[in-house]
Amino acid sequence: MEFGFLLGDQPLSVPPEDHLDLLLRNVEAGQRAGFTHFTIGQHFLYSDYRWLQPIPILARLAAEIDDHVRIGTTVLVGPLQHPVQLAEDLATLDIITGGKLIVGLGTGYLEREYAAFDKPYKQRYGMLEEQIELLTALWTQDRVTFDGKYWQLDDVTTHVHPIQRPRPPIWLGAMKKVGVRRAARSGDVWTITPQQTVDEVEQLVRIYADERRALGLPLNPFPLRRELQVADSYDDALRDFATVARGKYVSYASQGMGLLDQERVEREFLANVADHVLLGTGEQVRDQIAAIAARLPIGPLLVRPHWPGMDAEQSASYLERVGREVVAPLRDLQSVGFEALAA
Repeated sequence: MEFGFLLGDQPLSVPPEDHLDLLLRNVEAGQRAGFTHFTIGQHFLYSDYRWLQPIPILARLAAEIDDHVRIGTTVLVGPLQHPVQLAEDLATLDIITGGKLIVGLGTGYLEREYAAFDKPYKQRYGMLEEQIELLTALWTQDRVTFDGKYWQLDDVTTHVHPIQRPRPPIWLGAMKKVGVRRAARSGDVWTITPQQTVDEVEQLVRIYADERRALGLPLNPFPLRRELQVADSYDDALRDFATVARGKYVSYASQGMGLLDQERVEREFLANVADHVLLGTGEQVRDQIAAIAARLPIGPLLVRPHWPGMDAEQSASYLERVGREVVAPLRDLQSVGFEALAA
């Protein structure tokens, strides 16, 4: 089992140079701890917290990563960006990383971001599918003609192609059945969100696999996002997680993330997270991961080492402990194959 983590946001009160330093130190500590995937998400005109933009940040981080490490986005808000610029930016980034880029795409969930870019929020899903089709053409063809609903190109020459052939892997975010089917059609994998229970995910994985089989497309293990907290006991882990994460969960819910109920997050935080967060001692967390891997074809498992307000030392301490108690002991763990889903 491979492990990775998300590089996150910081309160606006934290100076931007300190924010960058934190991300660089997280990558350094993560590599020492055995993590092999580093990813970052995207927001525009966000409130309360700062999200540094993924493509320039990943270009900077590429200078710090070991040869066996991959970096990527989880997720870029695809429909807000023109496919030509996005294709060339990402192809350039793949070159900078030496062909180790993962392209995570999604629609996002903030309507105000679409308003700022003058993009039709209600058409975001159709835009995403068309965008992926055009990105693939721009990455794989020397000349492109494209007559879509949202974008058109007439026999243009392409000049920046990624190192990876035919293109970098595309991870698609989704939360519901229709999105999972879209991910099956248009991407290489579906990125499983951290707010869904294993029971919910198992149903969606079967839908995804059925769609891929019907299209004759290969099946690849799913990147699984999960929040994870290790402590000396389950109760300590639950308490520690509430201390660092409650504020961010409230922010997610208040800004419209569909899988979280704001009132329940605010009043019943522990009850609202205990069914989808990996919590406990190192042994308990390892057992929880092994149980998931016995039900779902997953890998890598992506965690969050840093919550807004934590400093670099706290994040490094978290990564060192998770690396020692979870990552290293589970290095040889293999998840179930897709054939088990057909049973």
